[in-house]
Amino acid sequence: MAKTVEKITDRDQDFASWYTDVVRVADLVSYSSVKGSMIIRPYGYAIWENIQKILDREFKKLGHQNVQMPMFIPESLLNIEKEHVKGFAPEVAWVTHGGDTPLEERMCVRPTSETLFCEHFKNIVKSYRDLPILYNQWCTIVRWEKTTRPFLRSREILWQEGHTLHRTAEEAKQETLRMFKVYEDFQRNVLSLPVITGKKTEKEKFAGAEETYTLEAMMYDGVALQNGTSHYFGDHFAKAFHIEYLDADNTWKTPFQTSWGVSTRMIGALIMTHGDNHGLVLPPAIAPIKVIFIPIQENEEVNKVIDNLTHELPEDIPFEIDRSGKSPGYKFAQAEVRGIPLRIEVGLRDLEKNEVTITRRDTLEKKAVKLEDVTEEIKSLLPIIQKDMYNRALKRRDSMIYEVNNKEEFLKTAKEKPGFILIPWCGKTACEDKIKEETGLKSRCIKEDIDTGLCAYCGKKAKHKIYFGKQY
Repeated sequence: MAKTVEKITDRDQDFASWYTDVVRVADLVSYSSVKGSMIIRPYGYAIWENIQKILDREFKKLGHQNVQMPMFIPESLLNIEKEHVKGFAPEVAWVTHGGDTPLEERMCVRPTSETLFCEHFKNIVKSYRDLPILYNQWCTIVRWEKTTRPFLRSREILWQEGHTLHRTAEEAKQETLRMFKVYEDFQRNVLSLPVITGKKTEKEKFAGAEETYTLEAMMYDGVALQNGTSHYFGDHFAKAFHIEYLDADNTWKTPFQTSWGVSTRMIGALIMTHGDNHGLVLPPAIAPIKVIFIPIQENEEVNKVIDNLTHELPEDIPFEIDRSGKSPGYKFAQAEVRGIPLRIEVGLRDLEKNEVTITRRDTLEKKAVKLEDVTEEIKSLLPIIQKDMYNRALKRRDSMIYEVNNKEEFLKTAKEKPGFILIPWCGKTACEDKIKEETGLKSRCIKEDIDTGLCAYCGKKAKHKIYFGKQY
């Protein structure tokens, strides 16, 4: 395994190659003849299963139900909401034949499911008593990306999309922010990602939405990754699809909608935020295996101690025993590549002192621990690792956020320093376009509204404080 580790490119020399190497060496994905798509290997899929399990539990606590919509959308249905279809048109994959027979109407492979949900809502909503409707879907979507990278951008994407329908605008707005908060808590507390949150600009909001709220994660190299969004649709889609309900006052009214979603892109964020030159570093809360036991010798006494230790572990601490017969160095390196939070090394020399060695993956710090204290030490260390990983990522992120107030400083910072730039901004799309054209930076999210000061780029009256940065 040591030879495999040597194939990981140095993170600080070539971050893109490092990422690809880690994904491959950690056995998260494989490539196939299906260009632009990835095979998610068992270990990579186990991370996604944990994401699903935790989020799905939170959704259901709030009353959401899972449904499954069709994969195909007739062109006429997609075209009902023109602004929406315009936003996705460049990435849509079309089905034109069924076998050898041309279809009477071509169908797209869903890039997202708003139109399908709207058609369904129109059919099932009759009265105010039918509201709210709180639905969620775990599915795949297809977007014909020109440039693909595992987990970050692929043509077939595993994701989750919530769609809800409400009696009033206020209820829908509350739902938009409620689910946004669920995402934020999950990414901070489970993935240890210190995301920046806020509203998207008019230019960058979701096609057809009135408001889009985004979670922006900063990767180790200072580049942004949009890690989830929550949208308030108002009654825009409902009017386009003629969705109405009979209210308590016996009048027909139009309901209000939300949509919110995350994807396997979060796995890419985990890798690029926490990983190092040894491979993955996984936060304990999301790690498929939290502890790995490594026998230094294949010995009856060693095996007995390991078996006793594993029997003492609580059920919520999944573990693995590496009895592969490989050398200890090989086993250590393999555990590091996979990002397993804790490594328990059990050898005869340590057992003579009634000890084992515990190694933290996040810091590679080693510690001798008495046998009788191992279980409690594991239970104590896992939440410490979780918190420490968040704090390290937060410290690095904050070190790469630069607040500037004039164009000269903005351009100099954009040219010389990776990360996010926080500026007072006028809110004009023309200004936003000029910034992207001149610097390659895109708006990430609005931090807050302001009523004093001047735009750092164009010099007009500022309306917001906003983050700009490069993105994946």
